Amino acid sequence: MPYTQATGCSIGSPAGDRARDYLAGQLRVAGLEVEIQPRSVPVPRRGLATFGQVDNIVGRLRGTDSTGTVLIAAHYDSAAMGPGASDDGAAVASMLETVRALRGGPGLRNDIVLLVSDGEEDGVLGAEAFVREHPLGKAGGVLLNWEARGVSGPSLMFETSANNARLVETFTGAVPAPRGHSAMVELYRLLPNNTDFTPLTKGGFAGMNFAYIQRSSLYHTAGDSIANLNRGSLQHHGSNMLALVRALDHDVTYFRALGIMITYPDQLVWPLAVLTVVAVAGLALPARAKRSLSLPRLVAATASAVVPLAVSAALAQGLWELLVSWRPAYDLMGGLLHRPRPYQAAIVVLCALTVLGWYLVLRRRLGPAALTVGALTWLAGLGLLCAHVAPGASFLFALPALTGSLGWLAAVLLRTPAWAQTVVAMLGPVTAAMLLPSLAGNVFDGMGLALGGVSALVLALFGLIVVPIAESSLPDLATRPKRATVLAVPLTALVLTAGLVAAGLVVDDFDADRRRRMHLAYVMDAATRTAHWVSADVDPAQWTKRYVSGHDTAALPPGYARGTLWTGQAPAIAAEGPRADVLAHSRDTLKLHVTAGKGARSVTLRLDQPMTHATASAGRFGSASVPVTGTRVGTWPSEIRFRGIPARGVQITVRIPGKERIGLTVIAETDGLTTVPGFVPRPPDLVAATREDGDLAAVTRSYTLTRDS
Repeated sequence: MPYTQATGCSIGSPAGDRARDYLAGQLRVAGLEVEIQPRSVPVPRRGLATFGQVDNIVGRLRGTDSTGTVLIAAHYDSAAMGPGASDDGAAVASMLETVRALRGGPGLRNDIVLLVSDGEEDGVLGAEAFVREHPLGKAGGVLLNWEARGVSGPSLMFETSANNARLVETFTGAVPAPRGHSAMVELYRLLPNNTDFTPLTKGGFAGMNFAYIQRSSLYHTAGDSIANLNRGSLQHHGSNMLALVRALDHDVTYFRALGIMITYPDQLVWPLAVLTVVAVAGLALPARAKRSLSLPRLVAATASAVVPLAVSAALAQGLWELLVSWRPAYDLMGGLLHRPRPYQAAIVVLCALTVLGWYLVLRRRLGPAALTVGALTWLAGLGLLCAHVAPGASFLFALPALTGSLGWLAAVLLRTPAWAQTVVAMLGPVTAAMLLPSLAGNVFDGMGLALGGVSALVLALFGLIVVPIAESSLPDLATRPKRATVLAVPLTALVLTAGLVAAGLVVDDFDADRRRRMHLAYVMDAATRTAHWVSADVDPAQWTKRYVSGHDTAALPPGYARGTLWTGQAPAIAAEGPRADVLAHSRDTLKLHVTAGKGARSVTLRLDQPMTHATASAGRFGSASVPVTGTRVGTWPSEIRFRGIPARGVQITVRIPGKERIGLTVIAETDGLTTVPGFVPRPPDLVAATREDGDLAAVTRSYTLTRDS
């Protein structure tokens, strides 16, 4: 696997240069036209401008009679704290293998362009540079983007551009084992991150985005290694990539059920959603005619269903808070635990208890029919809401509600034996079982237990449609249940939950294979040569306590302290540190020449005044400008980051209207802590957390700048 070994690098690092040269060489050997695209590109955020010098690798395999371009995209940079075998080395390896296979077969008609982008982890910088600056990026075409948010699992097609009917048709027809569904894009929007797919599709490409997401506890850590990479996931990435390239305006809904990929056009989303509402209303009419429910009871039942939904979500989130309080190390895991199955099972039990309790408490007062129709009303309403705001997710709720209503309607109207009525009434629960539990599983894998309430909501919705089936096994409505029976249900569930949580605390312990995340950084003031260790851990590990002992942040550089930190005295290192030389400072413009010092990979500037515009110029990487709005939260009002800073420095121009004096802190950042005297490497059961300043040696210099008279 030389390909993935070459991609363990962060933007601007020496490893990045080696990876760039290796990959470009491999593509040239394969017969592609290859160029390196060096650019300086900005990405704005609130009060923040991030710049980076990126070296995109662009390879082109010309078609025999091209009518367009198929763009295959993946990034070769990795998060600084890990080698990136899955994110995104597996995709890069698949790209090279796909090229080899294509070159060995008959020529393709259309041009194939490979974008091996740089700087994805620091704000999709390379993809932004490609669509803004490169002629092939401006030409548009069909995009296949490849990612990972774990180290295992099937390669999921989790996102598409708009007008995706032909794309999904190609995907389901060409790929031997297609996985994914149209609701995943709606879930993905809940995550606080994006991929190269976002700027590329905004730049004019239509396409599909792929990733595998299991064992996500190793995502962006040192555990994202070749040893942990699932070979089946790598193979699925590569098989899908090759099949789609060989195979190659309206949206379709798509999902997998019973091993079959099902699709239907978006023109059917609204009719199905409306038909579902009609079907639920149609079920209520005969039930009312038979006096099984009344309108007031139906309204009460529908309104009451919010209770199990809200309680299920609250219990799941409460369980996470308890776990973090019992095991503070979970906080830095972000909910992405190594062995979360017992905890997930505990959430399932809590949801089942909540929904069953709701049903048992109200069945005598409101009646089973009202509760059944009320539950279906919720799913029908969500199907209608999603048809408006998230069409790709409407099927998750509309189809179970539609089949459930039709199934119960058949059970009510048809004169069949009781067993046959039960069978047709199972139509809705069976449909829901094919869709909702797998959705909850995807949410667990992609978002973790920190957002377990989202999965709990999905599971509770599943419970609402399933629980009425238990009616045939429950006591007659006229029979008041015994107190012991009433107490047995919640007590059993709570005991089972406690047992599962205890099992989770045992099986999800940390060791050399399932390492605990921890945060440690080194900060030195270049002027005073005073240095400190810093950790954001709530409960530092024994190894971390070698370096930190209290919470005194007063000696840290201005703008550095964020939140509650542990600190400790540290020895000075032999580093010159950053410098900011003022080239001009008049009226609303501040122009600086910034150097980071030998060995530093990146530099951060923090200003005590809001800025409105930032420009960076860096030699062969050119100049880039960006407007900035708002202010930063938790630090100084404005911040500028330059990733991969050249040794000769960068020229930064900032607009800060009408300020006589400006406070500035410049922070030069070097990966790793091994340059600090006396540093002892981590024991094998610890791994660096994903906090952005973790495992960095930061050398700072502060200035007070007064504008020219």
